[in-house]
Amino acid sequence: MQPLAERLRPRTLDDYVGQSHLVGAGAVVRRMIESRRVASFILWGPPGVGKTTLAGIIARTMQVPFYTLSAVTSGVKEVREVVERARTSSGLFASGGRPILFIDEIHRFSKSQQDSLLGAVENGTVTLIGATTENPSFEVIRPLLSRCQVYVLKPLEKDDLLCLMQRALQQDTVLQSRRIDVKETGALLRLCGGDARKLLNILELTIDSQADADVAVVDDAAVVSAIQQNPMAYDREGEMHYDIVSAFIKSIRGSDPDAAVYWLARMIEGGEDPVFIARRLVISASEDIGLANPNALLLANACFDVVTKIGMPEGRIPLAEATVYLATSPKSNSAYLAVDAALAYVRQTGNLPVPLHLRNAPTALMKDLGYSDGYKYAHDYPEHFVEQQFLPDDARDARFWHPQSHTQAEAKLAERMLRCWGERYAEK
Repeated sequence: MQPLAERLRPRTLDDYVGQSHLVGAGAVVRRMIESRRVASFILWGPPGVGKTTLAGIIARTMQVPFYTLSAVTSGVKEVREVVERARTSSGLFASGGRPILFIDEIHRFSKSQQDSLLGAVENGTVTLIGATTENPSFEVIRPLLSRCQVYVLKPLEKDDLLCLMQRALQQDTVLQSRRIDVKETGALLRLCGGDARKLLNILELTIDSQADADVAVVDDAAVVSAIQQNPMAYDREGEMHYDIVSAFIKSIRGSDPDAAVYWLARMIEGGEDPVFIARRLVISASEDIGLANPNALLLANACFDVVTKIGMPEGRIPLAEATVYLATSPKSNSAYLAVDAALAYVRQTGNLPVPLHLRNAPTALMKDLGYSDGYKYAHDYPEHFVEQQFLPDDARDARFWHPQSHTQAEAKLAERMLRCWGERYAEK
């Protein structure tokens, strides 16, 4: 028997739950479908938010051939075969629309695999719909990305999830054969994390765990008990790795090397992509360790490079080395906080003009207008520093980086800034 999530998969746009910014009245994807002019695009979002479902609904509504490839199991050969089938079938359907090629986990495609798609997308042989949980700007080659729009899908809201649960209880024939009493939904909503598939799998697991009861009770205790008895049972689509990698990163952040290596082993044993793990280590080195130990980023990046070269099983060793090093390193998130604070400031204040003395003056006109006038070359001054204004006039007193002096490395940086800038870097 199919899992509940598959039995309940929507087949029309009206049955689709969530993502109203894309499929609601007047939204961009709905307009494309209604006008029957669907362009190639990539759906970027976390697991279980409707990426695959939306692609299927589009193909079904458009009444065009629908081809599916998984980046995990398909290579260049399979891509070319599907493109050829799409080319020969494009004129066989009454709708006259282009065949749709859906690629799940497109971020796992290599550069050569992505290159093999370019011609078919460019000349309109297929409409490409990709799905990814990773940032496409990092994982999709620029030529392919330039031919596709990117639409961001969000975790489902509480009301969306409750709507799905009610639909399951009211429409699924298997659940209708049981007496079910829903008393609490707090644990169910918390544990699914905005993932529709996980919500339905946990709901089904909770009900199935009470097969001998006259009435299956859904409350917080029943949900937690069912998951603890069978912690992987609701992970039918392999989504638990997002929970595990979260525990992995938080163990590193919390300076617990034993826990970090345990979660690393769980990912390795579960067949996780080692490059995915290495990428997370690079992010952690910047976000959580940062200026407290700049060598952490170098080691994490070296680990990423080595793992991509040697693969598994040997890759487990540099992964472990980097994991232990990062977990035992001093921690600072001052750079992470600084850039986020600066981004928020930029979004609030817009494009403030660059001060004239900081602008280049390659032409006589620019010099006459005062470009570069008054700029002081730092290397001409003692200790290679001279005080001058580098921020825009309206932001001259802004502070974004606040050093965290609990570590020796960052304390030295803070001391130098205090010597250079005086009161500006005197923490209040």
